[in-house]
Amino acid sequence: MKIQNIKNVEKFFEVVDSCKGTVELVTGEGDRLNLKSKLSQFVSLTNIFLPSGDVKPEIPEIELVAYEPEDAKKLIEFMIEGNI
Repeated sequence: MKIQNIKNVEKFFEVVDSCKGTVELVTGEGDRLNLKSKLSQFVSLTNIFLPSGDVKPEIPEIELVAYEPEDAKKLIEFMIEGNI
């Protein structure tokens, strides 16, 4: 699933952490990073999503794979309700 315009990055990672199954970030090269790993979260923010000089990071677009249907539902609900 592709998700766009994540403004509340901290809340996004809280939702990812609450997922029961694996949630992966698909990079532009097709690699998959386990976003439940704190190291992967850190690398994602610092190398991919944090615009230089911005105090508040924002993720313009991300492709995710959630293996559990309830996890996909949580991520969709975050985008509908909690991404502020």
